[in-house]
Amino acid sequence: MPVPLYQAKAEFFRTLGHPARIRVLELLQDGPRPVRELLAAIEIEPSSLSQQLGVLRRSNLVTATREGSTVVYALSTPDVAELLRAARRILTEMIVDQEQLLVQLRSGAGRTEERVR
Repeated sequence: MPVPLYQAKAEFFRTLGHPARIRVLELLQDGPRPVRELLAAIEIEPSSLSQQLGVLRRSNLVTATREGSTVVYALSTPDVAELLRAARRILTEMIVDQEQLLVQLRSGAGRTEERVR
């Protein structure tokens, strides 16, 4: 029985649900990078990075190629970078909305609402 699309999407977003995985994908937006560069930029234990890269590889979000003794990772498709840019735009809008609410709260604009209750 095929997996429903909503379930597949939920699994996809769970795959993205780890800060180290997001950081790897962000770094790879600038182009392929060897593992040693990823390790230096992310500053996590090598075994943890290896585990997270494995998750991304199995999900087909990244590809790995061997160049001699070096393994180089790259985004599997430019769509991954576009997804990260879309997430940035959404987060920016959310923060702007929250900032506007905070300004209203600090200015006392909601005081009349409090008296109505």
